[in-house]
Amino acid sequence: MFTRCEWVGLIALILLRIFTHSVNLKKSAKIQSHMKPRFFVTTLLVIGLTIVWFFCKPPVAAVATSSHIAKAVGVDLQRLPIGDGRVSTSPTLGSVWSCRTQLGRDEVGGAEAGGSWIHTDGTYDLTAKPIVDGAIMWPSKFSIQLKNNIRSIIGNRLPKDPTGEFPISPEDSTYMFDRNPNNITAAAYQVNLPALPQVAAAPSCLPLGAIGVLLNGGYFFNALDAGGQDAVAHEIQDRCQGHPEVTGAYHYHSVTPCLEQKDRRKGHAALVGYAFDGFGIYGHRGPKGKDFTNADLDECHGHTHNIEWNRKQESLYHYHATWEYPYTVGCFKGTVARIPRQRRLRRDRPHPPPPQHPIRHLPGVVAD
Repeated sequence: MFTRCEWVGLIALILLRIFTHSVNLKKSAKIQSHMKPRFFVTTLLVIGLTIVWFFCKPPVAAVATSSHIAKAVGVDLQRLPIGDGRVSTSPTLGSVWSCRTQLGRDEVGGAEAGGSWIHTDGTYDLTAKPIVDGAIMWPSKFSIQLKNNIRSIIGNRLPKDPTGEFPISPEDSTYMFDRNPNNITAAAYQVNLPALPQVAAAPSCLPLGAIGVLLNGGYFFNALDAGGQDAVAHEIQDRCQGHPEVTGAYHYHSVTPCLEQKDRRKGHAALVGYAFDGFGIYGHRGPKGKDFTNADLDECHGHTHNIEWNRKQESLYHYHATWEYPYTVGCFKGTVARIPRQRRLRRDRPHPPPPQHPIRHLPGVVAD
């Protein structure tokens, strides 16, 4: 089966052959009086090559635009400060308190190169970051049960929102920046959180792995990549701002816009997930509908006021997403739940095709 480019090239060659043959056989008086046959053939050749180039030119690298992310209010998404170096050893506003202190570029993972979205003034343009091709739907399993003051979150770590094609293909325009070789795989998990979490006597640090789960079933990690840099600024992700790590766990380093776009309310943002200390994480907007910044939140990236919790109003601490680093959680405010060992579900892997094959959608189509 010919590609569109090959069909166009073949048709162009056939038409060119017909015209040149016609000119050689019939040197009409009109053509002879205005141009030489050789010039006429050359003109047709140039036109044919132009048509072929138009249809066969390499595609422009796919880049994220404001249509791929939730609209920001009062925040310039084209000049977000890069969070590199903002790793602390205690609760610090606008930083990640990392449990792991040895972080460096010799670690496995992270992007291979930067691009034009990274500015020399220490900012980056989120709307201009390239995005991984594809929009794949997975057999996500996710439920939340509330019983005996325990909130049990059960899932297989596959999100309900679409993911890109991973590993990143050499044919993907983002491959020059990030060669993520990891597959997306399923693993059963159950996390038991307190239904009414309490602020701990002292905050605690964040691991490099999962620190919570979003309501679409996907994990969210802290803001750092494996090398200790700002993952959202540097790493290449898909249109929902997610990607897999080495064990196959698909995750986000920020609140995915594919989830937050479903919140049609005005004013305070909706609940979008739970950190592993039991506290909820809400979207970007505050009570007045304006997007929060670090200055509006504490060192762990949250605050306390009345919110709807367990179907009633509670004055309760909670985290908020921000467009600026550290994006979700800076440190744990409550007591962290024990995360059980995950049981990998190989049957949900996309390679080779399993019985429950992921439903593929056309690129650019985001399913609910």
